[in-house]
Amino acid sequence: MIRDTAIVTHEPDLLASVRALYSRRPETRYREAWEIQHLLFSLAYSNGLVPEAEIAAAVEVARGDFDPEGAA
Repeated sequence: MIRDTAIVTHEPDLLASVRALYSRRPETRYREAWEIQHLLFSLAYSNGLVPEAEIAAAVEVARGDFDPEGAA
């Protein structure tokens, strides 16, 4: 019997993953949440697809870390 696996997972280190993605690939800083979702999964920063709402929140914090004036 095959078990159903959850496509959407809870990623505890999402903010750290987004920060690492931004520092290693600066061109990703201007992507939308759904694009970041795909990049995180494709580049093995996460084990599954993280909900876009969680990514959007992490992206806002990470963008503020890299550009404090732009976040204000």
